[in-house]
Amino acid sequence: MRTDESVPSSFRDPSGFLFHRNGRLYRQVNDSYRADYRQLMDSGLYRELTEQGLLVPHVETTERQMSAGGSLVIEPETIPFISYGYEWCFSQLQDAALATLAVQKKALEHGMSLKDASAYNIQFRGCRPIMIDTLSFERYREGEPWVAYRQFCQHLLAPLALMSHTDVRLSQLLRVNIDGIPLDLASHLLPSRTRLNLGLTTHIHLHAQAQQKYADKQAKPAGRKMSRMAFLGLIDNLESTTRKLAWKPEGTEWADYYAATNYTDASLEHKAQLAADYLEKARPQTVWDLGANTGRFSRIAADRGIPTIAFDIDPAAVELSYLDCRKHDKRNLLPLLSDLTNPSPAIGWQNRERQSLIERGPCDAALALALVHHLAVGNNLPFDRIVNFLAGICRALVIEFVPKTDSQVQRLLATREDIFPGYTQTAFEQAFASRFVTLASSPVRESERTIYLMELRQP
Repeated sequence: MRTDESVPSSFRDPSGFLFHRNGRLYRQVNDSYRADYRQLMDSGLYRELTEQGLLVPHVETTERQMSAGGSLVIEPETIPFISYGYEWCFSQLQDAALATLAVQKKALEHGMSLKDASAYNIQFRGCRPIMIDTLSFERYREGEPWVAYRQFCQHLLAPLALMSHTDVRLSQLLRVNIDGIPLDLASHLLPSRTRLNLGLTTHIHLHAQAQQKYADKQAKPAGRKMSRMAFLGLIDNLESTTRKLAWKPEGTEWADYYAATNYTDASLEHKAQLAADYLEKARPQTVWDLGANTGRFSRIAADRGIPTIAFDIDPAAVELSYLDCRKHDKRNLLPLLSDLTNPSPAIGWQNRERQSLIERGPCDAALALALVHHLAVGNNLPFDRIVNFLAGICRALVIEFVPKTDSQVQRLLATREDIFPGYTQTAFEQAFASRFVTLASSPVRESERTIYLMELRQP
């Protein structure tokens, strides 16, 4: 029996769409896209991009179309975890932008061009950005401007400029602007000194003015032609402008956590060994490290070949983690920005175009090391709420309890009243026993902390 389900994020493009059938992911290529698809495949562009890791590979199948108007059905290679631009650190977003421009350059060499430059068309396999929309290419027509120029500026260049020149946290504007940050808003938020930057002036400030000028549909800009040389000049200038943007990860609260922590070298080593031992016992297929900081413990799972997502609230910590992953070409580790007290929601049309963080789970095992005290003391979350959240996203749990006497908890209490009489190890164990079975536990050497291996109770 055939079971078809369209992917909610894939309905805007008349060229085709994604759907699931019997647990596998397919993409229908519509008749209207047949000629462009053949150009992609026959020109050598597809082969070159896939060999360079810039485009997700696919196979043509004999599967029947899901709906009328289909030309063929292809099966793309699946990406282990789908992430979004507002969950990326600065360098991830920059790498995504540069990958998009690299694809556009290659496309022009083969007589094609990108009709889309959305950040959602890029995903990460470990530390490597890759384009996932096979149908984003169209045949290049001499003299026509780049139709994806505005989208590139709104989805990629504008947030990068704001992160670099204003505040790194402004990447979160992408979370409430699914079509990218409006250029007039970006222009308004950028400091005046950026008008001395030719690239930002051209692609954001003047671009925003042009959008406002022609916002009235009755006013149409005069038809202008763009030569191939001018087109390449535009892409080169966008690339140069993007590469020159920079952000230094410093000055945030937890980026230097391990330098300021009360762990001794021996206790850190013992904690790492316990985490490794418990992961070995749990044998997970996937791991989420919640509150991963710079990914020190995430790497314990990733280095064992386990696909691991390292979540942290601190942009500097995620940046440092990603830069290390990129330096060492980590294939199984993906650092992402996430506030667990306010994780990514479902957004877009009918709240279904982009999935919430929880919808993209569950993971097989979660690491919650040095996390619970931040949630319970730092954010006033009762133990039962923390338990139910973790029970909803994982099967196995490696979790650490940090008592009130620990200096990191005292740091959280330094500027507030202690209203947490129920924050005790006994209360912690009782709360987690309602949903989890403790398989093992051990105090961390030369500390007052304890690490547990737990497994979700069966219904």
